[in-house]
Amino acid sequence: MKTQSDIEPAKTDTGGMLRGLRHRPASLMALAFVLTLVLLAVFAPWVAPYDPYEQELLARLQPPSAEHWLGTDDYGRDALSRLIFGVQISLTAAVQAVGLALVLGLPLGVIAGYVGGGVDTVSTRIMDALMSAPSLVLAITIVAVLGSGITNAMLAVGLVMTPRFFRVARASTMDVRHETYIESAVALGCRPSRVVVRHVLPNVLPPVVLVMSVSLGAAVAAEASLSFLGLGAKAPAASWGAMLSTAASNMQLASYLVWPPGMMIFLTVLAFTYLGDGVRRAMVRSRSGSEDG
Repeated sequence: MKTQSDIEPAKTDTGGMLRGLRHRPASLMALAFVLTLVLLAVFAPWVAPYDPYEQELLARLQPPSAEHWLGTDDYGRDALSRLIFGVQISLTAAVQAVGLALVLGLPLGVIAGYVGGGVDTVSTRIMDALMSAPSLVLAITIVAVLGSGITNAMLAVGLVMTPRFFRVARASTMDVRHETYIESAVALGCRPSRVVVRHVLPNVLPPVVLVMSVSLGAAVAAEASLSFLGLGAKAPAASWGAMLSTAASNMQLASYLVWPPGMMIFLTVLAFTYLGDGVRRAMVRSRSGSEDG
């Protein structure tokens, strides 16, 4: 006879997840850094000391000083203000790219893993074809077809990232579709859509959360790379990639310009990676605790 625990999947204990995250200092530091970035993005107009687009040619390429903490660029614009406004572009671009990849990859992966057969074969071959091309080259090709600009660039990055979500969702779905509670739900007459939403998706989420977090960091780096090449944010947008491009053009005269955007990109990618790993571990631990209880 089936018991209630056989039919119902283990639920994620939110409180236990938060407690598990609290015991991971690196993940908490990463969370604090990401929250700081979000606050900077929201309150950038009030936090930035200068207008990031205001040019002052008489003060061009000035080194860090009490007036301009990070110096000025080749148009005399304050580097700190542009760095702060760059948070808006980087986070917005990352959310656009990862959101598109999640919307496309997660449902396709769950459907392919749960249905199997020809649907799984065709979907997997399409994703394998996308993954066979180098990511940056494919993104540049898509941008070349659609035209430059931050929206088109993130559309390209999102399409390139879609196979990541597809493969993780598909593999996780295949792992759980033969579990006892799935078979019990089917035997009780639950519709496939209800089985997927109610029983499969909760078990797919932990690895997907990790992929989301890592992909957010990768999207920040991808946006910076495309903007560095002139295919992402258009001038005079305060993008970290555009700031790196400016720094590279003036390396002999103002090498100090390369450090702020470079460090911000590095720290942001690192923070998203640690945060995703911490959340995933906390989710897995909380689900294990629910099962034991």
